[in-house]
Amino acid sequence: MNEPLLDERSDTRVAEFEIHGMTCAACATRVEKALARVPGVARASVNLATEKATVETGSGVAPEVLVGAVEKAGYEAVPVATQTASFAIGGMTCASCANRVEKALARVPGVAGATVNLATEQATVNLRAPLTGDLSDQIVAAVTKAGYEATPLAGDEPSGYALDTAASGEGGGTPAAAGPSSREAAAARTARREWHAVLISAVLAAPLVLPMLGHAAGIPWMLPAVAQLALASVVQFVFGARFYRAAWKAVRAGAGNMDLLVALGTSAAWGVSVYAMLAHPGDAAHLYFEASAVVITLVRFGKWLEARAKRQTTDAIRALNALRPDRARLREHGVEREVPLSAVRVASIVAVRPGERLPVDGVVLEGRSHIDESLITGESLPVPKAPGDPVTAGSINGEGALAVRTTAIGAETTLARIIRLVESAQAEKAPIQRLVDRVSAVFVPAILVIAAMTLGGWLLSGASAETAILNAVAVLVIACPCALGLATPAAIMAGTGAAARQGVLIKDAEALETAHSVSVVAFDKTGTLTLGKPSLTAFETVDETTDEAAGGIARAQALSLAAAVQQHSDHPLAKAVIEAFEAEANGALVPRAEHARAVPGRGVEAEVNGRRYAIGSGRWLDELGLDVPPALAARARALEQAGNTLSWLTAAPQGAAPEAVLALLAFGDTLKPTARAAIDRLKAMGVRSVLVTGDNAGSAAAVAAQLGIDEVHAHVLPDDKAATIRDLKIRTGGIVAMTGDGINDAPALAAADIGIAMATGTDVAMHAAGITLMRGDPLLVAAAIDISRRTWRKIQQNLFWAFFYNLIGIPLAAFGLLNPMLAGAAMAFSSVSVVTNALLLRTWRGK
Repeated sequence: MNEPLLDERSDTRVAEFEIHGMTCAACATRVEKALARVPGVARASVNLATEKATVETGSGVAPEVLVGAVEKAGYEAVPVATQTASFAIGGMTCASCANRVEKALARVPGVAGATVNLATEQATVNLRAPLTGDLSDQIVAAVTKAGYEATPLAGDEPSGYALDTAASGEGGGTPAAAGPSSREAAAARTARREWHAVLISAVLAAPLVLPMLGHAAGIPWMLPAVAQLALASVVQFVFGARFYRAAWKAVRAGAGNMDLLVALGTSAAWGVSVYAMLAHPGDAAHLYFEASAVVITLVRFGKWLEARAKRQTTDAIRALNALRPDRARLREHGVEREVPLSAVRVASIVAVRPGERLPVDGVVLEGRSHIDESLITGESLPVPKAPGDPVTAGSINGEGALAVRTTAIGAETTLARIIRLVESAQAEKAPIQRLVDRVSAVFVPAILVIAAMTLGGWLLSGASAETAILNAVAVLVIACPCALGLATPAAIMAGTGAAARQGVLIKDAEALETAHSVSVVAFDKTGTLTLGKPSLTAFETVDETTDEAAGGIARAQALSLAAAVQQHSDHPLAKAVIEAFEAEANGALVPRAEHARAVPGRGVEAEVNGRRYAIGSGRWLDELGLDVPPALAARARALEQAGNTLSWLTAAPQGAAPEAVLALLAFGDTLKPTARAAIDRLKAMGVRSVLVTGDNAGSAAAVAAQLGIDEVHAHVLPDDKAATIRDLKIRTGGIVAMTGDGINDAPALAAADIGIAMATGTDVAMHAAGITLMRGDPLLVAAAIDISRRTWRKIQQNLFWAFFYNLIGIPLAAFGLLNPMLAGAAMAFSSVSVVTNALLLRTWRGK
């Protein structure tokens, strides 16, 4: 069962469970009580909406006991896995193979579930406990028993390499310790061997086919029967041996796959030819050795093409991995030396020369240059960098030498996180794949039944045994579960890869599938539609001639107090205040502030020179019951209507001085250059835009008017943003996306059907989102929906043609309208065409 996660705050362990069978709030309450009664449980919380339970226990409480308590209450509890592990799977040839590997993995103790991707030939295994050597061995043994090979992959291993080592189906993957270059070399050798096998098989099969063509042209020439037997036998049992091996493993595991169909079909064609040769000595014209030889050659050729095409779907991962330098130039005590990247630590100083790739994430300390980030963010133009600017590992330095202080290395760099995100999306199954899995699970047994019925039907109709067998062989050969198995993952891999190259990172297959149906996009304002770098457009105090007890204060003094309150904040408005003070202070220092505290959704307060001051919204002013002088209130209304964001500087009561409003602060922000184009493009796509912001109504209305947004929600607190999104979902009845970049947007991103986060914002927002935009460009919102729609269409097209091909091809073969050679060619073409259709997504540029 699930090994609970250790809560770092104490020795309490936290475990999560999926709860099935709940229908109402009373069910959730009943499950909570059942869990709370278990000895050692400190707290249990059940969320009816997510159907999940979070349980805090002591270290001695076994997860099995918690599962039993839930089952006793009449529900089902499934532990949520705490870890995942990846394995390269060798020997799979069709969707039924992937299903069988999944079932074999799910039966291993300690495995919560597994997803097998036929396109990458990789399994992602959800574990209930950390992966140990024994558990890894059990997983490998389970896959081996099912008739396949499994090789553990290292944590940073790209999924594309799993495909390289297993593409031919001749064996499993290479050891995880092998480096990328050795894996690439092994993949190249495997591809060459497979191609050579296809060529030799074709050369041996050609003498069997050419006489048939000559006979059709009126040239009566035919190889002797013994020569036909010799050539066909080499193809059948040497180059077709892989089908026999895989088929035997499938039979031994009590299942079937494509290899079983090919082995049965070609063996029947070869066998009936041997029988005819023995029954009619000297008659070489009525043998069918060419059918078995050509089918094996065509199927192997098709699998080679398929593997070659599948490998192209992982180009995005390969391109990203190629960005990772393995060495860095470390600067210590003024001396530079080249070291392995593993020797670099956080806070180390790394020198980057012109033209070099940056080996680490960091901040520029010295130098100025332009950085090419196109393969990471999709930004086509180099970005200028100066001291204080962040830089990303994998990007290319331009004309200037830089010194960079390291902020992240290895798995924590932005590039590594991007690679993990893309790999995760490509490894997962889309919800629609469940239908395909159900079909493919019964596909091979159904084909065997249809082939048997074909054989019996033709015999009962009076046809010869040769005719009946050949038609049954055609049924076996034309049936192709490969196309069904590849339809969805090939499209997802190509789509997510193309999106990643343009700076759109899709978290998982479910996000990709959901985004295509988006009908409403809710936008945050600051940092999402605007540059997020507001300036202080107006700073006006209560009349300085007014008695200080009424709030009168000099402008310079008020501005210094405002800067002091904001000096420890990273909020864009705080930075605008600091910049305004520095511009007017003539070198004066910001007063020291103590005990600073942020008040969520309202503002910030701090103590300066023994008195408490605050900067906050008009709502906070109303809650405090503070009155604003009429003249200043009128000015505030005018500024708000002009689209400015307003804040107020207030002073808490002290001694004889009462609580008072000291000054009005007005902030203006600039729209991003592409904001209007983004809204227009969404409108052209039939997607409605909504503005949801914590700013005042005037500022929100001004921005909405400039962009053409017709629905605005202003003065929305962070917690209320999620409620606004939920209300939008109810009112529109459609799929609602939320786009934002700040911590305050995270609840709304999670509440939306699909969250779209700007990577220029916070990590919290990115973690809460299903899609991350690597550039702060609103146009990428429309691009993300567009690639989702295109990928969804490719999935539908692939599934249609896969089902259509089998629905048409199998009856044609059963009724004798396809000979085995044409059936073999059609089967090879079907899976190749599905992958090739998916690869068309690689041309997408997001425009």
